[in-house]
Amino acid sequence: MEPEERAALQALARASTRVVDPVGGRSLQAEGMLLRPRVEEGTLCVELHLSRAHDDAQARALEQQLARALALEGLELPLRVQLVAAEAPLGSRPAGPVPPGGAPTQQRLPGVRRVVAVASGKGGVGKSTVAVNLAAALARGGLAVGLLDADVMGPSAPTMLGTRTRPIAGPDGRIVPARAHGITVMSLGLVVEQDMPVIWRGPMVMGAIRQLLHDTAWGALDVLVVDLPPGTGDAQLSLLENTVVDGVVLVTTPQEVALADLVRGVDLFQRLGVRLLGLVENMAGYRLPDGSVDPVFGEDGGTRTAARLGLDVLARFPLRTALRASGDAGVPAALGEGEDAETFRGLAETVAARLASAPGADAD
Repeated sequence: MEPEERAALQALARASTRVVDPVGGRSLQAEGMLLRPRVEEGTLCVELHLSRAHDDAQARALEQQLARALALEGLELPLRVQLVAAEAPLGSRPAGPVPPGGAPTQQRLPGVRRVVAVASGKGGVGKSTVAVNLAAALARGGLAVGLLDADVMGPSAPTMLGTRTRPIAGPDGRIVPARAHGITVMSLGLVVEQDMPVIWRGPMVMGAIRQLLHDTAWGALDVLVVDLPPGTGDAQLSLLENTVVDGVVLVTTPQEVALADLVRGVDLFQRLGVRLLGLVENMAGYRLPDGSVDPVFGEDGGTRTAARLGLDVLARFPLRTALRASGDAGVPAALGEGEDAETFRGLAETVAARLASAPGADAD
């Protein structure tokens, strides 16, 4: 394969994750709508397979959106799209095209019904605290829950869940994860020595995340919570392009710097066609002894940004010593009583309800 052809096919694979099908509700790649990608006489050619539910306007819009997504990839070759009317519903086709050049395909994890990612635009906003407590609250509500600590450069789930159980290889060669507080948990922090720094380049990080995700024996789970690394780098792209994620919970503080990074994260998820479940505003003021609130990191920034982006504020947590202390002690606040536990339970109920209405059938 010529370098120009390989680059064009890889650009198409990336672009296909950024265009959402209005019928299926997922990206063109996840719906498996692009077939027979190839370069012929200097033109990138592909078939766009449509279901009977698509009308002409939707077909034209998808073709235009794909062209724009390819332009963002810097593709200079002209594009020719052949529209193909498919008899079978889109959901019955395999997810994701597999063009030459090793482009990724989104897959569901065997036995895992739903996957929800917890993400933030920047570090230090309490994303891992929210992810761990969301998992704990979902488990407390009676669901079978797993937690993947995909923040491989700073894995904190072992500390927050109070476990150092070292994973072992099962009979089938897959990793047997740890269990803590009723949660199935996998983290690089359970594999490397506690004080050992993780000094890896991007490809090593992406490989580690894929292995932790797909080579772990998760068993039958209602929900897998994935604590994503902060930001919008290769690690996030690797996960979202290879795995069907049913929704994302965004975490931010009210601070303007955090909110600016959050908006960039929202753009990434929208480009990849991942559903945004809503926003959690953390560290939203410190309650003083006289009952007043000191807006340490700003005031109502998350609310204003959520309104601008058309998102719901799912929960709001103040800056509170008890919440920090529960994580350090390895006992999630969501498992206790009090205001924080109640808020996490409400967050879990909302997330579970929105995941239940997410597009796509449950995993087998």
